[in-house]
Amino acid sequence: MTSAERPVSAPLFEDLPGDISVSFEFFPPKTEKMEEQLWDAITQLAPLAPSFVSVTYGAGGSTRERTHSTVSRLVRETDLVPAAHLTCVGASKDEIAEIADQYWEAGVRHIVALRGDPPPAHGGIFTPHPEGYTGAADLVSGLKARHDFDISVAAYPEIHPEALSANADLDNLKRKLDAGANRAITQFFFSTDAYFRFLDKALAAGITAPILPGIMPVTSFAAIRRMSGNTEIPGWLERMFEGLDDRPGPRALVAAVAAADLCRRLYQGGVRDFHFYTLNRAEQAYAICQLLGLRPKAES
Repeated sequence: MTSAERPVSAPLFEDLPGDISVSFEFFPPKTEKMEEQLWDAITQLAPLAPSFVSVTYGAGGSTRERTHSTVSRLVRETDLVPAAHLTCVGASKDEIAEIADQYWEAGVRHIVALRGDPPPAHGGIFTPHPEGYTGAADLVSGLKARHDFDISVAAYPEIHPEALSANADLDNLKRKLDAGANRAITQFFFSTDAYFRFLDKALAAGITAPILPGIMPVTSFAAIRRMSGNTEIPGWLERMFEGLDDRPGPRALVAAVAAADLCRRLYQGGVRDFHFYTLNRAEQAYAICQLLGLRPKAES
């Protein structure tokens, strides 16, 4: 039943069965207080039995040690499946091989392989390391040759800002998957039409690997605008957040409802696997999962 066909009195999230899989992204903490916040979020979200949890990697490898520390602690202290982000910016193939070996020895079997964002000092222009990988597809090939990692890569429903064209961007995604990646995770988006059109184009290009939608609740509208790149921000969404800059409580509620409705519409289109960019906060991701019918598998 489409939204237009639902009775006006029917709740939007009525009796959703919770037949979904979820995964969560975190970033490595910089301070002791941020570390407490991160592990509080992990503790709250762990009972939802995510398929994996990923830990990001700063521009130019700037959080390399903190990422490794966080991932290693996930292996030691939880039953979660950690996925370590790894980029090829500013690193040689030998350096990346060493990092990959360290992850493998620590028990990490899932890597999110990304070209990565160049440091601001490089003017936002990616230049391969003289002895490094040329991009994400090359990185995937190198990682698979080193160890049999489960590898996720990035996808862009509304085109990567640096792509020459939509077709070139799709070709790049196919190269990453053909190199051995198991799935793609999209940049956040707010248009279900953009996501489903992208899936159709990917299938037409011969891409059959799962493409997980990346969901970003709007914790700060200014931050979303800054990170959006080519992602369209609908006018209705901007109007929903008018006047909430200094009201974190109402802003969080509005953000959770907007993201949950996006997930509901994706669910109606057949999506059953969701990836949440948590920004190290559990409340909104947990609330959205609750609305979609997902319940804790066990108390942590």
